[in-house]
Amino acid sequence: MTDSHAPVRPDRRAELAAGLARVRSRIADACAAAGRDQGEVTMIAVTKTYPAGDVVALVGLGVTDVGENRDQEAAGKAAEVAAAGVTPRWHFIGQLQRNKAKSVVRYADVVQSVDSVRLARALDAASAAGRDRPLDVLVQVSIDGDAARGGALPGSADPDAGLDPVAEAVVGADGLRLGGLMAVAPLGWEPERAFARLAEVAAAFRARHPEATVLSAGMSGDLEMAIRYGATHVRVGSALLGMRPTLR
Repeated sequence: MTDSHAPVRPDRRAELAAGLARVRSRIADACAAAGRDQGEVTMIAVTKTYPAGDVVALVGLGVTDVGENRDQEAAGKAAEVAAAGVTPRWHFIGQLQRNKAKSVVRYADVVQSVDSVRLARALDAASAAGRDRPLDVLVQVSIDGDAARGGALPGSADPDAGLDPVAEAVVGADGLRLGGLMAVAPLGWEPERAFARLAEVAAAFRARHPEATVLSAGMSGDLEMAIRYGATHVRVGSALLGMRPTLR
C-alpha cells in the first residue's frame, strides 16, 4: 500500500499541474464564450480514488475546493490532508445515507447532495452536535424527474422529496445554510438540453431563495455547456487527475 504521507513524486506533480492548466484554460474559454467573468466559476477537484498526496499537491498548485463522494474514503483522506497542514474546502458530492451524517459533518464544508427532508433533518441534527458553524448545503435537483437516480423533484408536492419542501427544511434548520442547487446531467440527455432545463429550475428557485446563488453543474466532459447555462461550480475529476486508478 502506498504511503499517502509521502510527498508526491515530481512527475506526478507535473501531471497534476498540466491537467490543472488545461482545465483552467477550458474554464476561461467557456466563460469568455458565455460573456461571463472567470471569477464567477469555481473548480472543484473530484479526488475520489486518488490519494491524499494528490490533494495536498493540488492545493499547493492553487486548488481551493475538493470533492469526494464516499464517506468511507473521504473521512480518512480529509484527516490525512489536515495532518499535512492543508485545509481545502471539502465538498461531499455523492448520495448520502442518513446514518453517515454524523461522520460527514466532521470534515465537509459543503454537502451538495441533499435531496430529501429526512436527510436535511439528519444533517441538521448532526451539525448541531458536531460543528461550531452551520453546514453549507446544496439541494440536489433531479433534471429528468427520475426519483430513482437521486435528486429532489421540481414542482412536486412530495413532502419528503419535492424540491420546495427540501429547500424549506434546509432554510428552517439552525445547523444548515442553503447555498443553492446541484445537478447531474441525466444519462442519455444531451448536455445542452439538460443544462437548459436546469437553468430554468435554478431561475425559479432563486426567485424564491435569492440567497441561494450557487449552481453546481458540469463535469469533465460537459463543463463548457454547464458554464454557458450558469454553473458557478464545476466538478472535475479525470480531466484534472487522469484516468482513475482501478478500485481494489
